[in-house]
Amino acid sequence: MKKLAILTLLLAGALFLMNFTNKPPPDPDNNKPVPYELIVPPGFPYMVIPEDNPATVEGIQLGRMLYYDPILDKENIRACAHCHLQETSFSCLDNCLPHVNLAWNNAFLWKGKVRGVLENVMLFEVEEFFKTNLSKINAHGSYPGLFKKAFGTDTITSKEIAYALAQFVRTLSSSNSKWDKVIRGETTLTQAESRGRDLFYSEKGDCFHCHGTILLTDNYFHNNGLDSMPGKGRNEITGNHKDRGKYKTPTLRNIEFTAPYMHDGRFASLRDVIDFYSEDVKWSPTIDPLMKKAHKGGVHLNEEEKSNLISFLKTFTDTTFLNNPDFSNPFKDDGYRTHNTRKN
Repeated sequence: MKKLAILTLLLAGALFLMNFTNKPPPDPDNNKPVPYELIVPPGFPYMVIPEDNPATVEGIQLGRMLYYDPILDKENIRACAHCHLQETSFSCLDNCLPHVNLAWNNAFLWKGKVRGVLENVMLFEVEEFFKTNLSKINAHGSYPGLFKKAFGTDTITSKEIAYALAQFVRTLSSSNSKWDKVIRGETTLTQAESRGRDLFYSEKGDCFHCHGTILLTDNYFHNNGLDSMPGKGRNEITGNHKDRGKYKTPTLRNIEFTAPYMHDGRFASLRDVIDFYSEDVKWSPTIDPLMKKAHKGGVHLNEEEKSNLISFLKTFTDTTFLNNPDFSNPFKDDGYRTHNTRKN
């Protein structure tokens, strides 16, 4: 009996020691969000990320939820994604600028009302566009815990909401179009695309002055000759009469999916846009100096040149971006219902 008791004690001790040694060491950072590495595509500019809003797995996931959740809207009707649709490169039928590669922008909205980093324009959206009811977010059944995990805050403010949205939108990077693959040496253009490229980067086509960067936008403001008596445009923000008719240069990435075109959506197709630049440019006192043929009404392309140019513009389409599941609606299976449940 004594031997059995001793063996039992020894076995129990061994099991205790085994369990003790197999336990993972305590993690002092267990409650901290997990860092997320944002990859800058080859050839892209340096990405500015504020020191107080580093990318984290929890922050990006939270931002994605908020992007698709109408809870941000004071009336509980609109969400970012109700206007900015993934299948249209996060653009919309109301001619809003697409949410693509905004991480490399420093001016936002058509007239540049908001400058600086993504956090600034997201704060504008929360406070001025959606007029978010913060008490509604703080009373939610899930969001307080998610914000606590992502930002360590007990009370959700507009700042944390804007920071989460900025983290998600910073991931909306498009860099895998056919044109990107050509630049990387992975494929080649067709003859029509090649002719369109040559036209795009020539003084005859005159596209490259504003769209010649890897981002396909210069992130600047131009009066591109839409009207002989242009509206206020950026002048509304700056008060400078020289800014009349100036609007932000939109990116041409995924351009075949971002109709309608121009700040007021006046053109329904790429052909309409090219016809305008070819034959219908209007001169005005604030016309951009880059529009060297404005006094002639445009660059005057023939039918073959127009067709080739459209072929090249379509090489900017990035289907992996348009179909990336990481950017899609995280609530698509519940029809925007369960995530709007509040605490009783």
